[in-house]
Amino acid sequence: MRDGHSGTGPGEVTPDGCSVDLYARMVAGAEPDIVSAAVPAGASLLELGSGAGRVTGPLVERGFAVTAVDESDGMLERLRERIPGARTVRSPIETLDLGERFDVVMLASFLVHTGSHEVRDALLATCRRHVRDDGCVLIQREGVDWHTRVPRERVEPGYTVRIVSAEPVGDGVNSVLAEYLFPDARWTQTFLSRPLSRADFERYLDEAGLAVETYLTEDGSWVRARPKPSV
Repeated sequence: MRDGHSGTGPGEVTPDGCSVDLYARMVAGAEPDIVSAAVPAGASLLELGSGAGRVTGPLVERGFAVTAVDESDGMLERLRERIPGARTVRSPIETLDLGERFDVVMLASFLVHTGSHEVRDALLATCRRHVRDDGCVLIQREGVDWHTRVPRERVEPGYTVRIVSAEPVGDGVNSVLAEYLFPDARWTQTFLSRPLSRADFERYLDEAGLAVETYLTEDGSWVRARPKPSV
């Protein structure tokens, strides 16, 4: 288990505290609509941190050529059950190097907010390494009050997600406790998250060779970035 990360509940738990059984149950929200509206139809898409295929499936159904990357065998097994024939790659995102480039690289699930500066920089380097020069990178980031508006919850079809707390643990990082309630099961996940101002977020992208083109949602939680021209 990664330092500062843990999970409880039925089934296998991945190193970052995610439950495979939980992620296999979760449904896609607005993500497929946001992606479809932001990129060309039929684009090749590298999904970094696919989990059990919650978003992968709807993107494949919409005609995108998706390569799904996750470090968990258990997650990818569930993804392939959901999407027979899916192209999957088991690898940590930070060290991924497929030797190919894609029209779109997607880094969702707030992964850019990792508590480690080194890991964040490596995640963004992977995005830049795999995006075509005329392609784009889609990144999901936290809202401005994500760490202060707690506790809060949202109700999805068949389950409820609660962000119970976000407690400072030093160096600008918070320990976040999330709870997932189904009629027949309960899971929790504890993970480290670093709040990023818009200025900090854009600076880290710039250092990785990426530039924000537009914020795709009113709350600024989805961003389309472009590769910066090589000097």
